[in-house]
Amino acid sequence: MRARLIAVGERMPGWVAEGFAEYRKRLSRELPLELIELKPGIRGKGRDDARAILDEGAAILAALSHDIHVIALDGRGKPWSSEELAGQLAQWRMAGRDLAFLIGGPDGHAPDVLARADQRWSLGPLTLPHMLVRLVLAEQLYRATTIMAGHPYHRA
Repeated sequence: MRARLIAVGERMPGWVAEGFAEYRKRLSRELPLELIELKPGIRGKGRDDARAILDEGAAILAALSHDIHVIALDGRGKPWSSEELAGQLAQWRMAGRDLAFLIGGPDGHAPDVLARADQRWSLGPLTLPHMLVRLVLAEQLYRATTIMAGHPYHRA
């Protein structure tokens, strides 16, 4: 099983890129993680934010293969503890499909993207910068793999 992180936004700050690269390296055997960065829709004075959201959504959907299991990160999604995420990961492995985790733009996901998602995952009630979400996601996926393997990284 492989995973893709499809994210709207480019050029992570150095410290985020370093942290993400570290967890990506740690995941390389258990859950190879590919990052696909998409250009944000055009926003600003005189621009239509709804059009930007739809453009981002179209780009996200174009990056998905038809047989991939899609998990949209969404504040209205289901929050999972680290242990629950490990259980989800075990179920996804049993299903034998690759995974796509989706991070939308600053205004969230387009309705078509949420309709395509097989699941919605919330990282909790906090509002997080989307670049930081990439790092949190990679760390939590690594933590889930260590829970499944009985590795002492997770100490709950």
